[in-house]
Amino acid sequence: MRIDFHTHTTASDGALAPAELVARALAGDVQLLAITDHDTMLGSAAAARLYTHGAARMRLIPGVEFSCVWSGTTVHILGLGVDAAHPAMVGGLAQLVQAREARGQKISSRLEACGFGGALAGALCEAGESQLGRPHFARWLVAQGHVRDETEAFDKYLGQGRTGDVRAFWPQLAEVVRWIVAAGGVAVIAHPLQYRFTRLKLRRLVVDFVAAGGGCLEVLSGRQNADQVGRLAALAREFDLEVSVGSDFHRDSPYGPQVGVELPRLEGLRGVWERWMTAA
Repeated sequence: MRIDFHTHTTASDGALAPAELVARALAGDVQLLAITDHDTMLGSAAAARLYTHGAARMRLIPGVEFSCVWSGTTVHILGLGVDAAHPAMVGGLAQLVQAREARGQKISSRLEACGFGGALAGALCEAGESQLGRPHFARWLVAQGHVRDETEAFDKYLGQGRTGDVRAFWPQLAEVVRWIVAAGGVAVIAHPLQYRFTRLKLRRLVVDFVAAGGGCLEVLSGRQNADQVGRLAALAREFDLEVSVGSDFHRDSPYGPQVGVELPRLEGLRGVWERWMTAA
């Protein structure tokens, strides 16, 4: 069985429009798909308008990937099966829009101090209807001829520790988990190994996540080896968490994952996908 509970579209920082991502998933025989754009459900909603589950072989699950703060570090929490119209979700997403706008203004001011005038207007033009993020500033820098490519833009100006590395005023992890649970969804720690925490610190994150009402751990995200999956599976067993898997697909890449994940063998664990298989 192939599913994918972690994907991105042009509504945030992905390369494919929602309709294109749905078509890609269908072509890859994906049976359950969640579009989880950063801090917005516009991509998920657009896909739902275009694709109606019925006799068709794939089911769409509403999703989002929230940015939040835990122990001074930005972490990402997926919300699966959430009601986008619930007041908690509407208010939470509005708060994230404001945080991104404030960060965009700060990034622009810093880039303008480097001699790159018009950065905010240019990045907004690159973003279009998407959530404003650093990749849009990177594309603008490339378009203006200030750098050769987006990699250079991040290496020189936007990456960690650089001029445009501005921390947004993200909400706390516990607050984000509350939004998701209140909206009828399942909160999932996204790509837990990507934060490069020590084993002890990762365990602390899970403890606080569970205390806040979180109930699921992403044990496979993108390309991971069996040892990494096993380590996360053991953590899920310890805390009696459901598990999730996803590609974290953003765009086609020679070395990146494609849409759709073949379910791994996870003995003694409950897959979050079982919620929608039984309800189908």
